[in-house]
Amino acid sequence: MKKTVYRRLTNKKNKIARKLDQLIGGAEPLVEGNPEFSAGAGNIVYEVGDRTQAVSAGGIGAMKMLADDVGLTSAIDERLNILKIARPYQDSDHVLNIAFNLLCGGNCLDDIEIRRNDTAYLEALGARSIPDPTTAGDFLRRFSESQLWSLMHTINAARVNVWQRAGIAKGTARIDADGTIVPTLGECKEGMDMSYKGLWGYHPLVVSLANTNEPLFIVNRSGNRPSHEGAPQVLTEAVELCRSAGFTDVLLRGDTDFSMTAHLDAWHDDGVRFVFGYASNKSFENRAEAMPDVEYEGLVRKAELLFEARDPKPAERAKQPRVKEAIVEKRGYLNRKLLWEDTAEFHHKPSKAKNTYRIVVLRKRVVDKHGQTTTESKYVYFFYVTNDWSLTQQQVIFEANQRCNQENLLGGLKGDVRALRAPINTFNGNWAHMVIASLAWNLKVWFGLLLPITPRWKEKHEAERDMVVKMEFRTFLQHFILIPAQIVRTGRRLVYRFLAWRPNMPIFFRFLDAL
Repeated sequence: MKKTVYRRLTNKKNKIARKLDQLIGGAEPLVEGNPEFSAGAGNIVYEVGDRTQAVSAGGIGAMKMLADDVGLTSAIDERLNILKIARPYQDSDHVLNIAFNLLCGGNCLDDIEIRRNDTAYLEALGARSIPDPTTAGDFLRRFSESQLWSLMHTINAARVNVWQRAGIAKGTARIDADGTIVPTLGECKEGMDMSYKGLWGYHPLVVSLANTNEPLFIVNRSGNRPSHEGAPQVLTEAVELCRSAGFTDVLLRGDTDFSMTAHLDAWHDDGVRFVFGYASNKSFENRAEAMPDVEYEGLVRKAELLFEARDPKPAERAKQPRVKEAIVEKRGYLNRKLLWEDTAEFHHKPSKAKNTYRIVVLRKRVVDKHGQTTTESKYVYFFYVTNDWSLTQQQVIFEANQRCNQENLLGGLKGDVRALRAPINTFNGNWAHMVIASLAWNLKVWFGLLLPITPRWKEKHEAERDMVVKMEFRTFLQHFILIPAQIVRTGRRLVYRFLAWRPNMPIFFRFLDAL
């Protein structure tokens, strides 16, 4: 970071600190009887600037630099081949146009029209124009299935570049898989169907890397298809991707739908470890019930271990009232409470497999209440299959539980990024939108991974990198993208001059140093 930039950021930080320090402990209002927000409100005047132009998303230039730096822009133009003739847009222009719209706070394709009519935004990207929403939709409809796979492989090639530069492609790659429902109210969506939840729409498969919380592959499917359909092939591609990047070990994780016994042997023989949920059945339950209690080990959750490790223990605070539980008890609804958990294991050879694998049993003692009356106390069993004989039973359970963090990724792709949507009337068009829109999330993660780490400040810089990688998408936009910036052309340079200060601006400029 340049000394002048560092000095200006420090001055702005000190300035806001001085303003806020004046109000610590309270202060007299500027105008007696008036709220703070009303001070000077009567003097507000709006004008239209003539000579100066600015964008609200001053961080978008860094995202364009990032896409170019990791080779994504040029690779899309070389490999995708959607458009036969550029007039004037290339394939990369269309792809980045959709992703950048979301990074600028857009919620749908129609919001591209706002960017298209913003001269400062066009100037910021060095573009005469950008595709309008209808042209963007037409581009999505042009995709074939093979071109969609080509796009995902192109993005993953850039992803490997990022992993290797960040130095994270080592050790164990934890690959998670799950299906998620993408509902739609449309009547004419090609390939949609009714899901098991009774919702019309699609049921895409999402395969992600838990280490960085990135979606590696998104495969669109009809709404009535099972979660595991097509998963073996995609998981195998994900394994090859991680190994090509430099990961020395791969662990596959998924719920009961992904314990596909016909494919366990192939993964095992390939040196791939796995921990999958295994569907409960009467035979397994009888086997678990027949095991003596001495074979069960008490399960201690990590939160309990952390609490026990504290010395001295913190003073207990008054517990907040359980509002939900009080309502359930008052109305006599079923209230199932967990008493304790323990684990055991046995060996099992699935009918479609040649090898014998570990089945880890999680036994939960639960009590059912209706109001204040206990109606039943029983054991509930959960089963997990794994080919890793070195993990303890608790570690197997924790690996399976940590897979649930993928739900946060799916929630972010659905809610914040709005990638898992169906805005197009064709099956492949909606698939293409899911893949391209999820690129906005990937760019957020790559931003964090490429933050340089200085040996002197290693602990601080690693904490900042983890913070950005795990940051929610909307929070990332507020901190690093939606910063007002003046756009100035001077000689051969395009200058983004920030007009506001954010607490994490030093991180932003440290990222620019990495590029």
